[in-house]
Amino acid sequence: MFPTLFFIPLLHTFVMRSISSDTRAHIVSLLAEGQSTRAIAQQTGVSAMTVSRIRRASMSETLTHRGGRPWILSDRDRAWMVRQVTSGTVDTATQLRREMTDMARMNVSDSTVRRALRDSGLKAIVKKKRPRLLVRHIKDRYEFAKRHKDWTVEDWKRVVWSDETKINRLGSDGRNYVWKRAGNRCTDQHVKPTVKFGGGSIMIWGCMTSQGVGYACRIEGTMDAELYRSILRDELTNTMEYYGLDRERMIFQQDRDSKHTSCLATQWFEDHGIRVLEWPAQSPDLNPIEHLWSHLKRRLGTYETEPSGILELWERVEREWNEIPVHVCVDLIESMPRRITALIKARGGHTKY
Repeated sequence: MFPTLFFIPLLHTFVMRSISSDTRAHIVSLLAEGQSTRAIAQQTGVSAMTVSRIRRASMSETLTHRGGRPWILSDRDRAWMVRQVTSGTVDTATQLRREMTDMARMNVSDSTVRRALRDSGLKAIVKKKRPRLLVRHIKDRYEFAKRHKDWTVEDWKRVVWSDETKINRLGSDGRNYVWKRAGNRCTDQHVKPTVKFGGGSIMIWGCMTSQGVGYACRIEGTMDAELYRSILRDELTNTMEYYGLDRERMIFQQDRDSKHTSCLATQWFEDHGIRVLEWPAQSPDLNPIEHLWSHLKRRLGTYETEPSGILELWERVEREWNEIPVHVCVDLIESMPRRITALIKARGGHTKY
């Protein structure tokens, strides 16, 4: 009699090779971009099974359904939408919805697209108005920043900054805010009156130094090269004399407007031994006096009543201009190294300033 043979199954235990937290995070980011399991496995060098396991885990962690109507958009749809926006292909939810329709991906509403973008961490903002930058502008701005990257605050304090601006009588410059309880009706307090025609405005020229604001003047009529030379002869010269500025050390800044670079202005600077800062075109974000105008207009906006006419507006401008504290000018000029750094980082493109 033969002994009974017992067949004991051999158990093969497969041990999963652990992956680092960085690799796992990389796989999760690739999944969020909508890439396939096979493509991710090839890129990261892990098995497709591991990628699938991480996909299930990440979906359970971040995309757990909370009830209600089922989602219209898949994870891949959402990832594609985010790429379209972040890459600059589209700007608005409406454009993105049209893109989806044209590509026959899906027919959804604008509100669905907006909700998906918000859920993905994106936020709609108002586009800031900036001068149009051509290739030559970007190149000049970048070269300017590199030439002045080593300038210190003391170097920038040698500069006299100048510019022109328009100020409206009825205060249409900038935004005004007011508190309002939700649901309450709109009253006169919540309205900023405007007129379709009239109101008037004034153009002013002014300059700024590290010792305070310089002389300012109201521009009557159209600014031309002759008028600009007279401003240099009067307001700029008076500013230099008032603060005792040394012409050999002083540097004058102006933008590239044709009146500023005319033969009359250029000859005047040469005759008076004044060095002019070589300024790149389309660069108001580099000029700190732009923020001085904003400060002035905010001060003008604190008056309870609108000026009765252009003469009263100019009187207010004179009063507020002369009361601008020195530290406001100093703080703005001290921002120049940061502006230069931002411009270099943007490689000559737009900056936050």
